[in-house]
Amino acid sequence: MGPGGQEPRGRGEALRSGPAALSAAAAAAALALVAALLLLRREDAGPGTGCSMAGTPALPKLREDFRMQNKSVFILGASGETGRVLLREILEQNLFSKVTLIGRRRLTFDDEAYKNVNQEVVDFEKLDDYASAFQGHDVGFCCLGTTRKKAGAEGFVRVDRDYVFKSAELAKAGGCKHFNLLSSKGADKSSNFLYLQVKGEVEARVEELQFDRYSVFRPGVLLCDRQESRPSEWLVRKFFGSLPESWASGHSVPVVTVVRAMLNNAVSPSGKKKELLDNKAIHDLGKADSCLKP
Repeated sequence: MGPGGQEPRGRGEALRSGPAALSAAAAAAALALVAALLLLRREDAGPGTGCSMAGTPALPKLREDFRMQNKSVFILGASGETGRVLLREILEQNLFSKVTLIGRRRLTFDDEAYKNVNQEVVDFEKLDDYASAFQGHDVGFCCLGTTRKKAGAEGFVRVDRDYVFKSAELAKAGGCKHFNLLSSKGADKSSNFLYLQVKGEVEARVEELQFDRYSVFRPGVLLCDRQESRPSEWLVRKFFGSLPESWASGHSVPVVTVVRAMLNNAVSPSGKKKELLDNKAIHDLGKADSCLKP
């Protein structure tokens, strides 16, 4: 979603690089993997809520009750991997009477299931001019984000903190009751790592808006097959894919599990103003209906 872009490295270019360049690439990959593991070993800033479906009605009943309320929803970041899967799951479960995508460009869909999806195109640098796009939604999901490599440090902060907070602010003013934020394992505004620091900062700022219900999801490494090329993430995903499931699940999670956790949480009534779901809680809640379909 952020400014800038990148082209995947061509096969011919890699072959012409020579042994020295290949060795450097291998060393860089190893360092990236070590750095990722060090980040993942950090504990979250606070304990997760450890959401559980125990003691609550069965999910099919919760979903049916939720549908009867005819709620509307918006998604920020629907062009990304998590947002794309979230949109698909929302449509498959038919949870909302109105679905709106808010983004910097219109998305094209071939499937008939997407024909009633509304789209609002906005300029994130001038969001105040697009306040109407954020009005009239009961629930909001924010999956907006970029990378430092793609947008630079300044661009990363602008997208992951400033765009997200301004969008949440407009959503609150527009009547949104339940705001869902996709954050990251280890998010901490006091962190020395820019990525974790920014995630922690935006979590805190959105909390200050005092939504009726605010749900923060802190997954570990997201396991998915991205449409864009991110070699370092591919390496980390391959690494976790080779580990025993019991260990890997503590530090990684499939995107579809995150999405189902978000939706299972949304349809479940809660008396809490803020919910913080760590990687384990996401696994538990996302798999709560592994054998059930609406």
